Amino acid sequence: MTNTIARIRRSAFRVPLAGALVLLAGCASVTPIGELLDNSSKYNGKSVTIEGTVKGSAGALGRGGYQVSDKTGTLTVISEVSEPPRTGADVSVKGIFESLFTLGSKSLAVLREESHKYK
Repeated sequence: MTNTIARIRRSAFRVPLAGALVLLAGCASVTPIGELLDNSSKYNGKSVTIEGTVKGSAGALGRGGYQVSDKTGTLTVISEVSEPPRTGADVSVKGIFESLFTLGSKSLAVLREESHKYK
């Protein structure tokens, strides 16, 4: 009987610890662009991180826009805090996802950049 109680106590400690680790891992995760576009209402207004290659870039005076592509899709990033990265660069971008509208199965959305870094 005491072995059973000891196992229950160990399990009771492990479950919250495992939950906390999963929660912490989710905070720093990268969201695929396709996931954002397919579930735009779920992510609308939320801070997310994407990774991919810059496909097009335009900017002046510390502002601009660029498109980031990964294996799942392409998303336009609006930068108001820094010059956009160069075309062809591999980047990680953190920002606020904004779903502008959805028509049928297509979503028009942007990411308002908070920061980016080269990979």
